[in-house]
Amino acid sequence: MENVYDYDAYCFDLDGTIYVSQMILPGVNSFISSLRSQGKRLLFLTNTPVHTREDCYKRLLSLGVSCELDEILTAGYVSGMYFAEYAPDARVLVVGEEALRSELRAIGITMTEDPTQSTHVLVGMDRQFHYDKLHLAAKAVRHGAVLMATNPDSCCPVQGDIIPDTGSILSSIEAASQQKASVVIGKPSRYYADKALQLLNVSSSSCLMIGDRLETDILLGQQNGMKTALVLTGISSREDIQETGIIPDYIWSSFNECIMEQDNQYKHSMVLQMKRT
Repeated sequence: MENVYDYDAYCFDLDGTIYVSQMILPGVNSFISSLRSQGKRLLFLTNTPVHTREDCYKRLLSLGVSCELDEILTAGYVSGMYFAEYAPDARVLVVGEEALRSELRAIGITMTEDPTQSTHVLVGMDRQFHYDKLHLAAKAVRHGAVLMATNPDSCCPVQGDIIPDTGSILSSIEAASQQKASVVIGKPSRYYADKALQLLNVSSSSCLMIGDRLETDILLGQQNGMKTALVLTGISSREDIQETGIIPDYIWSSFNECIMEQDNQYKHSMVLQMKRT
């Protein structure tokens, strides 16, 4: 297996991988600092539609993680990219929070509150979701609007809890409209992976995808030719690996374990080199 520092580029999930709520996770800053010192290319890929890229950028900086705004992709921002590329004249009814609307607005996507005028319904996590929003979204879909979602996640880790995410809301709209979503933008979609690799300007085989969720982070890597690493600081567990059959290339309890493994590997290689000489 390759040395974990041998890749040209690294993609990191955020929630459950880099941080949980306002808490930085163990070993994160040390690992990222080491990659920065070696000139590696980094991207932070999050499925959240309730924070803008700017929000994520500010949170990372506040936690001591060195980054640039252009190194961050959110599901909301990539959804806007999708509309700009494939449906620039869309009129989108949004089920989601202001952050999602802000990301779409910044790219110039037209939004509407009229279910009879919408061409698309875009569903994101919405902590103020209620019956009327469900009704409007279902009505729009019944009138012919294309049902889409920013991300498939059914839940999201926060400090001391796990809360419902986009997938849970999407399921209710699918049931009410009797239509399945035709497009899901976020990880593990090919569209999201393609945008990340284009930004990194590297081949998929030279990129390591690191995350806490098998069905999104690890699948994104595996389905798009990347190596993968699961950190057990968020949603997925070792038991989930057996149940899903999704097997990462690396499994770490935290980034501290990764750093320790690499230190031990380096010491071992030095001992072997000394024995040869």
